[in-house]
Amino acid sequence: MSDTSDVIEVRGLQVAGICGVLPEERERPQPLEVDLDLVVDLAAAGRTDDLADTIDYGAITTRVHEVVSTTSFQLLERLAEEVAAACLGDVRVGEVRVSVRKLRPPVPELVRTTGVRITRRR
Repeated sequence: MSDTSDVIEVRGLQVAGICGVLPEERERPQPLEVDLDLVVDLAAAGRTDDLADTIDYGAITTRVHEVVSTTSFQLLERLAEEVAAACLGDVRVGEVRVSVRKLRPPVPELVRTTGVRITRRR
């Protein structure tokens, strides 16, 4: 893969999933939000206007939704690692940045979200 700064962005993918260490977080899915930055060479797609020459973000979001909704995690860090691995399953993805947020974090202070952000490379 060539050195590129081309990025496919996915913002605000909302999925209900089990993630947390507290008993109430283990009992039922909670709303989570995922952002992705997929570093991919987009030059061919820019020339051909053909979906086969790029990453189908519909397929990626389906894969990420499946990881989050069908697997139980204690830590957001582990969930983010599994999402990154799913994205890197497409050999054209050279790097992925994953952000995962709890939309209703179980903390006593008033916060909008809590989350993690990781970057993984091939």
